[in-house]
Amino acid sequence: MAEFKPKFLRPSETSSLLDRDSAIDQTRFVYNKFVSQSIQTQRQRLPIFKNRNHILYLLEKYQTLVLVGETGSGKSTQIPQYLIEAEWPAQIGVCEPRRTAAISLAQRVADETGTLVQGATVGYAVRFDSCTSKPKIKYMTEGLLLREMMSDPLLKSYSVIMIDEVHERTLYTDVLMGLLKKVLPKRPELRLIVASATLDASSMKKFFNINISEDPKMDTAVIMSVEGRQFSVDIYYIAEPVPCYIKGSVEVAMKIVSTEEPGDILIFLTGQEEVDRAVQLLSEHVTEINNSKSKTKIMVSPMYGSLPFNQQLNVFRKAPDGHRKIVVATNIAETSVTIPGIVYIIDCGFVKIKWYNTETRTDNLIVVPISKSSADQRAGRAGRIRSGKVFRLYTEEWAKKLPLATPPEMVRSNLNYVVLQLKAMGVDNILKFKFPSIPPIENLKGALETLFALDAVDIQCELTRPLGFHMAEFALDPLYSKILLSSADFGCTEEVSIIISMLQVEVVFAKPTTGNGIVKSRIQKRLFEVEEGDLITYLNIYNGFILSEMSQGFCHKNFINYMSMKRVLEIKSTLGKILVNYNISMVSGIKNTEIIRKCLLKGLFPNAAYLHRSGVYKTVRGDIDLYISPDSVLYTVPQPQWVVFCEVAYRIKLYMRDITVIQSDWLLELAPHFYHKIIEID
Repeated sequence: MAEFKPKFLRPSETSSLLDRDSAIDQTRFVYNKFVSQSIQTQRQRLPIFKNRNHILYLLEKYQTLVLVGETGSGKSTQIPQYLIEAEWPAQIGVCEPRRTAAISLAQRVADETGTLVQGATVGYAVRFDSCTSKPKIKYMTEGLLLREMMSDPLLKSYSVIMIDEVHERTLYTDVLMGLLKKVLPKRPELRLIVASATLDASSMKKFFNINISEDPKMDTAVIMSVEGRQFSVDIYYIAEPVPCYIKGSVEVAMKIVSTEEPGDILIFLTGQEEVDRAVQLLSEHVTEINNSKSKTKIMVSPMYGSLPFNQQLNVFRKAPDGHRKIVVATNIAETSVTIPGIVYIIDCGFVKIKWYNTETRTDNLIVVPISKSSADQRAGRAGRIRSGKVFRLYTEEWAKKLPLATPPEMVRSNLNYVVLQLKAMGVDNILKFKFPSIPPIENLKGALETLFALDAVDIQCELTRPLGFHMAEFALDPLYSKILLSSADFGCTEEVSIIISMLQVEVVFAKPTTGNGIVKSRIQKRLFEVEEGDLITYLNIYNGFILSEMSQGFCHKNFINYMSMKRVLEIKSTLGKILVNYNISMVSGIKNTEIIRKCLLKGLFPNAAYLHRSGVYKTVRGDIDLYISPDSVLYTVPQPQWVVFCEVAYRIKLYMRDITVIQSDWLLELAPHFYHKIIEID
């Protein structure tokens, strides 16, 4: 097969990133080129600094400030410090959509203030990890603030709440905005900052403006745009579609290394599996380059949400002298973090998102084309230290057909956890709750039905005591929290907490790309596989990891992701502490996997499927055709008659992932209220 050599068109004259009609919607990309100077000098050089007094004035006069300013302009780190310097009382809470952003921003502010994280000045709180002792500035994920509102609905411990990166419109962002819209009239002294890189600012102002008169002087919300600086960015489109954008990205990166001037490279792919595959392909090329007499050496760094924090920090470190850095990232690098030194961008043109299927009642992981706003955000990572270049692995004609924006998560997500949280906060009528984007009624109906089946809500749609309230306090899908809270009844709390922790990491097995490596990894994986399915296999992997004394060599030998296993240990420890608070002891010693599988079925029973005589699996409710994922341990063995699954991924077909073998009579035994007619199925 001929080697793929991408051909890019020259950038058109109209490809500038700054061609915008409205000053409010204008996006300008900022990079801190004064990094070698003192911290205070750097702060004063940031674009946000000249707006300091203006921001403080607007927060004194208005209750809500809609602030439009690109990531890197300083809004996330500087505004909280301005408020502290102005002696605002109580805590300043800053919400980020991703744990990586919350932790890195807290560390940056700690450095700027000359303090330590977890001190009296700054701290952070993310899922399964907290480093805070009531600091003045608290960085956190949106889900953490939601759980705080369960015990403090009016957020009385905060004087200012800042919701960052609102344009991403995550599920929790919309829920928070809906809740804060109810809180603001009851706490006139509370201030809200809605910050974003690209945002429909006028709609946000209208949403939060509680002025009932026609006098604009009585408005409670105001818009402000922060200007920035940007070097020119040339955008190149591929002349013809590429057969594989992963290999295409690697080829383009190598072409940049050999033909373009020095500068770091950022590659955008859709998920962890693709990132790991690209890193392995790049490593093969890099080994040849680094072993040659080339003056420039290459270092490759992955970047995705589930990557342990110490590895995520590698992308922020400057490459050593004589080295060039290639960062391979998911869309986490689009807006939430600013990676210094990037000059070249390679955009695959796709993103992986979840889309809720109302028929199967599951979230489907699908890869879809990015939106125009996301494409601009990706391109904006270049041109911060000098003129940059963007290589898009799609044609210019195709780019014109992209949607303007990605649909908000609220209209395409499973709402089980959202409804559970709102119920825990006392929202009686979910249908009347004011969401920024109204979710489909089918999604809300499905969430209530599932929660009722899990005994989290009663027939009046009120939270049950104590089960419903306990489930709401977990940072987990309600199906998983029901399993954990039921585990003591089955005597397998230890085993179940391990399995649930393993499900919280994206990838357990490393996936080699070479033929020999693929064969070896498959052979090693079989050492852990069991006929009961993937979840019991995860239990075997964890036990093997512990028996090896958490050895990195064990993981390398068995093609297991070592850092993912370290993350599993952290999650399991956190879950154990929560269960102890509910007087649930970590009992174990179950030798029969049937007990563990029955316990798993206590929460996963809505995701049951059976093998139809046609040779495909069908969901018991909805009669949807499903297939076993090629990654499953059950893919190459005789197909079991009955299974439950954790999620569905769409790749031409609907594939079940994380599957467990069950028996049909268990559904009647453990979920008779959900499957009372199951015996009629042929």
